Amino acid sequence: MYRITKQIVLAGMVLAVGIGWLLGSLSLAEEKPALAVLESTLADGWQSYSPRPELAPRFWTEKTEGGLVLGLAAQGHPAPDGRWIRHVPVQPGKFYRFHAQWQAKNISHPVRSVVVRIGWEDEQGRRSAPPEYIPIFGPTTADGWRQVLGMLQTPEKTVRARLELHLRWSSEGELRWRNIQFVPSDPPPPKKVRLAVVHHRPRGGKTPQDNLQQFVPLLQEAARQKADIVCLGELITYCGLGKTVAELAEPIPGPSTQFLAEQTRQHRFYLATSIYEQSGNLIYNTAVLLGRDGALVGKYRKVCIPYEEIDHGVAPGEEYPVFDTDLGRVGLMICWDVHFPEIARALAAQGAEIILLPIWGGNETLAQARAIENQIFLLASGYDFRSAIYNRRGQPIAQAEKDPQVLVVEVDLAEKVYWPWLGNWRSRIWPEAPPLFPPGRASRNTDF
Repeated sequence: MYRITKQIVLAGMVLAVGIGWLLGSLSLAEEKPALAVLESTLADGWQSYSPRPELAPRFWTEKTEGGLVLGLAAQGHPAPDGRWIRHVPVQPGKFYRFHAQWQAKNISHPVRSVVVRIGWEDEQGRRSAPPEYIPIFGPTTADGWRQVLGMLQTPEKTVRARLELHLRWSSEGELRWRNIQFVPSDPPPPKKVRLAVVHHRPRGGKTPQDNLQQFVPLLQEAARQKADIVCLGELITYCGLGKTVAELAEPIPGPSTQFLAEQTRQHRFYLATSIYEQSGNLIYNTAVLLGRDGALVGKYRKVCIPYEEIDHGVAPGEEYPVFDTDLGRVGLMICWDVHFPEIARALAAQGAEIILLPIWGGNETLAQARAIENQIFLLASGYDFRSAIYNRRGQPIAQAEKDPQVLVVEVDLAEKVYWPWLGNWRSRIWPEAPPLFPPGRASRNTDF
């Protein structure tokens, strides 16, 4: 039997950082690579490029009433890699807005095969900073083209941006680009949100209503601190009552969600928690998200069920919904879910920026990992777990020290996190990670 200790985990993290530093040092020191395939330069400066001639797709251009169209077609190659490239002068520290439209055929995983990447170069033509990807799933035009929209700040010592429009890793794929713009812009506005977690284990109650009443003053305190969204613990109408799961399961909407809805309506914030839900003959551990107006925004049924709940007849959920709010896109997980990477990854793949986690007890390191690997803010409210708010670096920017305690932190969802040598990790996840969905489901809207 092998035991993974905290020391081993830390040693692995140190080794990974060291390797990343070394690779980053080498990559930043490299001269600009020679173009393996370079066609004639077009009137507006676009060039065709492939890292090796044998990987090159077919390149072509079209002149239309709407302007120039850049095309690429894989022609049956098992792993094509081609891109249109253009260099644009920029000023360090300034903001630039990128816009383009694309249309594709026969591409199973667009998020990996249809790629916009912006590289940065210094006066000598060397890489001045890690490149950045731009999300490809913007709004669709009236004539069926998908839009790419992104805002970037030029790194220090950078004088040129390298615009790259890729087709890769799709043997029968065909891709067209049009209406390509890269222009100076004002800085993007901040997206300030006040995140809150309530750390409290209900005690001494005899009924679900007794437990709910214990949270009223704590929710008042969250409102006093101007919270926008609040996370409570897992199964707050079950904890400490000494009754069976079947005795306490109720419909959603039902008495408990109606009580909490009155609180959110009064205080004008979003709220998440979990209760046992009765749905026909089945019982689920279900997290609810209630809106500022008291409406039920949505619910999530816990997918990863531990044997403690299996033995009480709790059924697993099957879906990973996300919910659009005036704060951004929100996802829900429950307790045991955090110990498996798939749940958080599925939510982040659908654009979740904030994930709320009612949790009884669990591994704090894995909660940090979920925040890091998906570049989301994670709000965890627990009992045998230190309630905390984790940022995209996996750091607990607020953590409970006593019971009861209300934690409130203001964050900026628009702020980008740049990792040493890795650059904007959030932008790299989807174009470089393995496919999350099988073919046919890969074109989920992914925003990074």
